[in-house]
Amino acid sequence: MLPQSPHRIALATGAATLTPASATPAEHSTTSPAAPSAEPASPAAQPDSPHHQATLAALQDLVDKGTLPGASAEVRHRDARWTAQVGQADTATGRERTPDDHFRGASITKTFIATVLLQLEAEGRLNLDDSVEEWLPGLVRGDGYDAEAISVRQLLNHTSGIANYTDDPEFVHRAAGPGFPEHRYDSHTPEELVALAMTYPPYPEPESAPMYSNTNYVLAGMVIEAATGRSYAREVERRIIRPLKLGGTSFPGTDPTMPEPHPVAYSRLHQDEPDAAIHDATEQNMSWLGAAGDVISTAGDLNRFQRALVAGKLLPRAQTKAMFAEVPAGDGTGYGLGVEFAETSCGVKVVGKSGRTNGSVSAMVGTPDGRHQLTFNINGDWIGNGLLYVNVIEAEFCGKVLEPEEGRAAPVAP
Repeated sequence: MLPQSPHRIALATGAATLTPASATPAEHSTTSPAAPSAEPASPAAQPDSPHHQATLAALQDLVDKGTLPGASAEVRHRDARWTAQVGQADTATGRERTPDDHFRGASITKTFIATVLLQLEAEGRLNLDDSVEEWLPGLVRGDGYDAEAISVRQLLNHTSGIANYTDDPEFVHRAAGPGFPEHRYDSHTPEELVALAMTYPPYPEPESAPMYSNTNYVLAGMVIEAATGRSYAREVERRIIRPLKLGGTSFPGTDPTMPEPHPVAYSRLHQDEPDAAIHDATEQNMSWLGAAGDVISTAGDLNRFQRALVAGKLLPRAQTKAMFAEVPAGDGTGYGLGVEFAETSCGVKVVGKSGRTNGSVSAMVGTPDGRHQLTFNINGDWIGNGLLYVNVIEAEFCGKVLEPEEGRAAPVAP
């Protein structure tokens, strides 16, 4: 079996792991009216609540105690919008993070991909219980694999058992590790990524013990293309980005650049040593993740997306219910279709998605009733103490942070 990827951050409270550098952060926080959207915010509803103050303190701890460059967050609670920025977007110039920063959302891409597939099911274009073989004949094959027995639904909730190609040590070395500077502009095809996964055996008993695999979503993106004749990026744009007016959201394909404004993405290239060199990883060709993790977005766009999704504005009732059907994964966490579940220390259940790629760590999380959302991004890809990451979520939804003995260890990857 493959070793655990060094890349995944689970959406888990009291849990998380990553890796550190040093920066000299400057604090900056704001409260402001929301940009025009389907759910306009009321400035009167945004004063500094105890929860927001706890969230700001938790963000500051990320920078100060985690020695990270900076972080930016947006909260939507009912009709109110609150933003906070701490630390720096560029440690060389002292430029601060802004509420409008674009960042790489990595595995948050998976929520967009699952939404499109659920829309296609609602339109009768496919069925989530169709086999992978039906849509992608001959692609998933190898010792122990039976594509006839793997459904599209199982791709989306990580019960397919298909190995994770980003657990391949050589591949990760080139794409995200010490080989990144030389290989950051390399292009990869989905077929290449799936073929790499097929060199490893399937995970055992995936239906009772879901196993996170980026290969699942590379395949899911290919199913979208097979069903529509268009790329997954084109389908997300016309079905989600344009209707919701997500002006800061894009799928760059092989384009390695970032839209303005954006922070510098600082990376230690997954080296755990405290004195590991810090690299500017802002430019990178994200085809190594593709439909598993190439989205660029903003905190405001992601909050608008998750609010619309939970409210049933993107999917009919049956597909919304299917998306949020939880497959338990242990430790109070679970998988839906393109989303993850966790329970906070105060008993508040949250749902959403997290993501990590070189120089960027993000979380998009909210309550199942759609009234409360938090999205935040860190422009550094290490957190020596994963509890600092978790505590941003705990602070916003519980008004307090966890002490070290309350935390649990968490898995890590994009």
